[in-house]
Amino acid sequence: MLRLFVDKSEGMEKGDSDLDSSPEELDDILDTDFEPQLRISKRKQDTTLETASPKRLRQRTVSRSTSSSGTSQPDTPTAPLTSAAETGRRERGARRERERSHSAAWHLYEAVSSGRSAIVTVVDDWLDDYKQDREEGLRELFNFVVQCCGCKGLVTTEMFTSMQNADIISHLTKEFNEGSGSYPVVAGGSVGRRFREGLCEFVSQLVRCCQNSLLYDEFLFSSLVAFLTGLADSQVRAFRHTSTLLAMHLMSAVVEVATVVSAQAEVAHRRCQLEKNKSPQHQATERLEELQNSYNELLEHQEELRSLMNAIFKGVFVHRYRDKVPEIRALCVAEMRVWLKKNPATFLNDGYLKYLGWMLHDKQASVRMQSVLSLQRLYEEKDFIGRLELFTNRFKERLLNMVLDRDSEVAEETVRLLLLIRQGMEDGLSEEECSCVYPLVFAAHRGLASIAGEFLYNLLCGEINHLSEGKEKGSVTFLNLLTSFFIQSKYHEHAAYLVDSLWRVAGVELRDWETMTSLLLQERAEGLGLEDDEEAALIEIMISAIRQAAEATPPASRLPAKKNLSMKSRKLQAQEKRRITHHFIPLLPLLLAKYSADVEKVSCLLKVPLYFELEAYGSTGRLEKCLELLLSQVCEVVEKHHEERVLEACVRVLYALCSDRYTFSARAERAVSQLLDTTLEKFIAHFSDILQGLADEDEVYTAATSLKRLAVFSSARDLTAWNLFEPCFTLLKTGVETREIDKELMVPALKCAMFQLLWERVKISDEAVQTDRAVLKKLEKMVRSFCVMCQSCLPLHQSHVRDQAFECLCDVLVVFGQQVEGAEVSELQSVSFPPDETLRAEMASFLLDYIFTDADDNAEEEDEEEMMKLGALRRRRSQLAGYCKLLIYGVFNLGAATDVFRNYNKFYRDFGDIIKETLSKSKVISAVESARTVCLSLQQLFSSLGDEKQDGEMREIRDLAKRLAMSFGINLQLIRKPLLALHQDGIQFSLRGSDEGDRSNLRFLEILSEFSFKLVQQDRTQLLSYLQHVCGGLRSSCVMMYDRSLRLGSRDTVTRLPLVTPAKKRRRTERSVSDLDTPTLTSTVQPDRAAHTHRLLCSPSGFRSEISSDQLSGDDFMERSVEKKVLIQSREQRSPEHSDVQSQLSVLSLIEEDFEEEEEEPEMEDYEDEDSDFEVSVSLPSTRHSTSFLEDLFE
Repeated sequence: MLRLFVDKSEGMEKGDSDLDSSPEELDDILDTDFEPQLRISKRKQDTTLETASPKRLRQRTVSRSTSSSGTSQPDTPTAPLTSAAETGRRERGARRERERSHSAAWHLYEAVSSGRSAIVTVVDDWLDDYKQDREEGLRELFNFVVQCCGCKGLVTTEMFTSMQNADIISHLTKEFNEGSGSYPVVAGGSVGRRFREGLCEFVSQLVRCCQNSLLYDEFLFSSLVAFLTGLADSQVRAFRHTSTLLAMHLMSAVVEVATVVSAQAEVAHRRCQLEKNKSPQHQATERLEELQNSYNELLEHQEELRSLMNAIFKGVFVHRYRDKVPEIRALCVAEMRVWLKKNPATFLNDGYLKYLGWMLHDKQASVRMQSVLSLQRLYEEKDFIGRLELFTNRFKERLLNMVLDRDSEVAEETVRLLLLIRQGMEDGLSEEECSCVYPLVFAAHRGLASIAGEFLYNLLCGEINHLSEGKEKGSVTFLNLLTSFFIQSKYHEHAAYLVDSLWRVAGVELRDWETMTSLLLQERAEGLGLEDDEEAALIEIMISAIRQAAEATPPASRLPAKKNLSMKSRKLQAQEKRRITHHFIPLLPLLLAKYSADVEKVSCLLKVPLYFELEAYGSTGRLEKCLELLLSQVCEVVEKHHEERVLEACVRVLYALCSDRYTFSARAERAVSQLLDTTLEKFIAHFSDILQGLADEDEVYTAATSLKRLAVFSSARDLTAWNLFEPCFTLLKTGVETREIDKELMVPALKCAMFQLLWERVKISDEAVQTDRAVLKKLEKMVRSFCVMCQSCLPLHQSHVRDQAFECLCDVLVVFGQQVEGAEVSELQSVSFPPDETLRAEMASFLLDYIFTDADDNAEEEDEEEMMKLGALRRRRSQLAGYCKLLIYGVFNLGAATDVFRNYNKFYRDFGDIIKETLSKSKVISAVESARTVCLSLQQLFSSLGDEKQDGEMREIRDLAKRLAMSFGINLQLIRKPLLALHQDGIQFSLRGSDEGDRSNLRFLEILSEFSFKLVQQDRTQLLSYLQHVCGGLRSSCVMMYDRSLRLGSRDTVTRLPLVTPAKKRRRTERSVSDLDTPTLTSTVQPDRAAHTHRLLCSPSGFRSEISSDQLSGDDFMERSVEKKVLIQSREQRSPEHSDVQSQLSVLSLIEEDFEEEEEEPEMEDYEDEDSDFEVSVSLPSTRHSTSFLEDLFE
């Protein structure tokens, strides 16, 4: 009975290509003739009485009896009067029928949702009931569907026999009493998952049980499809979602049956042809006739199945794949994947593939994900590649853009799809197109980077197969290609991320230590060896691979897939670490000897011993010789270099070898002591000449490099026995007084002196015996002298000395600057140096002059390269963090934080995270004092504007106030006292001088109003009383604005403008008004009309001004929502003539779209793909060496 639509669907599918058509072209066809016919198809009257449905015959009988009874005369003897008893019996019968129908539907629903009964048994039981009375069984099935939607209504026998599907659904919509957006299909947890699985299995099993009989009776499944199509067209989300789920899985089951029937038809056709090709004497007429009849029957079945599939596709899929609910769109795309793969002969063509291409532009990541996953299943089949060439050429550009999708998981699956395209199709992706994927190996998302590494590895393997001819090992070629790629990339500091991306697929090549070391030790000759940049790149890759193998953890910003390693993984890790140890112990001295002069290479190579099992050095005599070679090479590197990073790498290795848990630690200690003695002698030898100004450049250079080495060693080892504080302090004092000491001496002298003080503090705290009082006094004197010296260095013009003095001052004051009060003060706590006001002022001036300053205004930094600017920014961040630690640890009072807080907005990009953390910590110390400090910061900014305050300057301060207000949190009860204190201080400041006629501070109330939305009602009332008390009869616009902000409790303190409908919405309103009488076809156009009707009814004058929700704050939106609810309640109390309006409103309340916001239905070609635009959304790893830079700063 649905064959009317077969010809139309075939015409659509036989076009040259539908990939460039739009969804609206299909809708123009469907909306005109398909849907009205489908809605009446269940009960359509055929031309012959023999094929008419018994159900339809009974419906016509009921109609005739009704009409005849309506036209009969009252005094006719055949029209008996209905007594009250008979009416009661009918009502009781109808009630029993409803209870029986509800009981049967509930039995099906409970069996499916609970999962306790086998679905096959449930389906068989229902089929037995259906075969006894198919109309009653079909009604039971309809009620089961309705109950699965979460609707409490029922399809009664009277409704089933006398009403069309549209009327039934309309009646059920009015009885849909569920106010929440929850229904069984979207239920969470194991219960919801079990229900969805059971429901889908029920539909699939129903088709399987009926595939040889009832599937072709043109009644059961045709009626079910017509009913599901009507539900899928409903305005109620629960109806649409549930019916779409059922229809899509019904389609998948029918497609599976159609595939089997098609295969059977092919077999029957071949057998028939074989029988026909036989000679006449060998032909069996009966056999041939039987085969021909079987073949014709299968063709009829194919035609009926095709008609059924077209009805589901056109009636449900074509409308619901563009539904406003993303879950419904994703469901449609996911099920299309099954149809394309199971029945490619019918579905794998451009007419169906275009829907997957269109869904790549969807705004929701879940829908794009399903589309990409569906395409993956198709490209995995080699037999499908030929049919996908046109689709690939059409949508390849979109796929390449999606590798930068904002959703990292979608981007990950897209790269996997591109890999399948490259593997399956020759020339599927050009080299330029592949280059869009390569940078993703450095992405912070590990899954995306891993699949990008697989993509890169596939390319490198192709090049290896092309280049290798048996003379060269594949691993050598791989490493050469990988180093070339790393050099050509723009991310030279992120070798660890490249290695982690390739670790899963290229772990064998990356752990080939023998090949790596042989390439590095190979001497550079004609055509052999590596170039300098290739050696540096290979060393970085090798060190990153060693770290990955030894620690078995990804880089810092890539979260590990598993937090805890399994026993097998830990065992493999230990084996790999042992292998690294035994391979590199004899070769590392050779590598250090070759690259000892190169800063970059030697600093990388010195990280290798940190991943050794160092106990191996004491196992055999041969390895002890390797230890001697390593110590000599490290000491030689220390003597050759004075760069800080090289010296730090050497110190880490030396003190790792000096650990007491190793048997060879004494040997390492002896080597370190000899190195320190030599270095100290070089410094002392030229010290007196430097103080007297008699040293030449070479002597100054020797002393400076020696002092740098001593400073680095002091950071890791207690050198107080060498008494370096006195010569360093003398050097600093001479440099400050004469201004003739070179900065290369001043900076390490500051470091050495600071570390001497810190180690003295450690010694005092570690010693069990009581420390001599004289020692404590000496230490206190040293601390005071050093702080005064650092303070005198702050005004110097030498930036390196000035910056180092500020950093040392912050570190020393954190340890020694806390003032301890009380009777019980320990000896350790007595050694303190609380900073005075002069020192605080000097440090605040440094903060404003050299930290909160624009780098572009600094003439010294105009010509600096980008990396140097980043280094300067890192140093400024470290200095600001040091100053903030003084605030957090109580060295400075919170009032000193005003210099930090008032720059929060201006320097948010550079220091926003540090200032935000400081704000949070200050609230922990004292919430009220923190709020007062915030207010004081704003007062200082306001006062700095002078008498003439420009609107632009006031706007900047208000923006700062908004940002600071958001830092108070969302728990209004906890912030009541701080906010009250802030408002009181602000009111007092604004009224300062008003008695004498000075009203220059009144505009501060505009700034203070930005904090009003955080107040609770009680505090607003209290502040209003306080404001009226202190202001008296003072009236001005600023006071009125602040008063209004307190009364409304809103940040929207500006005078409200008349609400004007935007032009776009005005045009849509006019269009919906002109279309009020047009019948609705799909739910995709009903929301706009319903929204307009809702607005029309809500306004007393017929229309209501509109405003976008983006123009209102959260409190305004809530207030307007309350006003709307009150308005609706007042309308419900009107005269009875508005009852139809009320019923219409009750229907509209079921619709899940938000009519106040009035979103437009997204059209496919009008999608603005906000989730996957051309912005580079891949976040690259941080250059910092910690997962949280703030943790490092504040520890």
